[in-house]
Amino acid sequence: MEDRNLSKSKRFIATLFTAFIGGALFTLLHIPVPWLLGPMVAVLLGTNIWKRHYVWPNGIRDSGMMIVGYTIGLSMTPVALHAMALQLPSMLVMTVLLILFCSGIAFVVSKFSSSDYSTSLLGSIPGGLTQVILLAEETKGINLAVVTVTQVIRLMMIIIFIPLLVTLPLFRNGGAADMAADVADQATASWSGLFPDILLFAVVGIALAFLGSKIRFPTAVLLGPAVGTAVLQAFGMEGPNLPPVVISLSQLMIGTHVGLMLQVNQIQQKVRTIGLAVGSGLMLLIGSIVLGMVLTKIQPVTHATSLLSLAPGGMDQMGIIAHEIHADLSMVSGYQLFRTFFIYFAVPPLVKVIFRQINKKKLIEQREHG
Repeated sequence: MEDRNLSKSKRFIATLFTAFIGGALFTLLHIPVPWLLGPMVAVLLGTNIWKRHYVWPNGIRDSGMMIVGYTIGLSMTPVALHAMALQLPSMLVMTVLLILFCSGIAFVVSKFSSSDYSTSLLGSIPGGLTQVILLAEETKGINLAVVTVTQVIRLMMIIIFIPLLVTLPLFRNGGAADMAADVADQATASWSGLFPDILLFAVVGIALAFLGSKIRFPTAVLLGPAVGTAVLQAFGMEGPNLPPVVISLSQLMIGTHVGLMLQVNQIQQKVRTIGLAVGSGLMLLIGSIVLGMVLTKIQPVTHATSLLSLAPGGMDQMGIIAHEIHADLSMVSGYQLFRTFFIYFAVPPLVKVIFRQINKKKLIEQREHG
């Protein structure tokens, strides 16, 4: 009997088991961020190689993002927020340079594929997957399947390669004090230390996540707990550190969701589409590394922090990696948050203007040839 005929609860248990096996195996192999990468790779293989039909409710993914949001909020102390404010000009410059670089990548990809520039551009924008797909749905003439595949492959490549890159000697300079402090924090984090303080932070974070979702605030389930935690800390309340098992659980929740995003059997011209998506992702990764090196020259940040700050992944995934490798989590979150808002509010109007100009040019050419 095919597993698609099983009940949703049984398929969910199979998904959880597969994800756990992936996380445990990656832990045994000492692969960086094992509980994010392991479940992601395991369910990706299960879906596309072994043809399993997994179930992973969005509510579980959202719960994982809330946990990550809380850890991000813990890092956003008044001192850290002041340091982030001083970096706003750098955030703007780096974000604009990254988007311009993506526009160049889209031009190259459009020349080597059957996709037009509009589709290639939306596939290359380093924004949140949901935001970009919604913009693609609202824009006429866009190949939604190509945009989705390109964005998902880019996200997976970032999640896989960034943890490997930050283990290289180049990215492991500095941060010894941060590492010692973080290890000490994790050592003192325990279940008994969570209560009762965690209850107020949980209520505020969940309430803000729910409110943000209702008003369609970008990545509300992540930003709600982050903002709520930061505000409570600003009023003198101290949020308890989470036990390592909770952090690992949040990684499994998010990693499993990402692994289920890519459905290869739904892609037309699989080899060509995936090949161009991988090439586009590699160019974007290289561009991020170069911009990260530039950032270390103009700001007092480590190579690992600069790379994670500019990596075109989601703030939740980059936040997880920053926490695991003891990078400056508040700085990484600040740059990722700034890019999220910039792409959410500034990019759609700009993209629509560009597309209007492209369509006008096409109409003029059609009239001339007609």
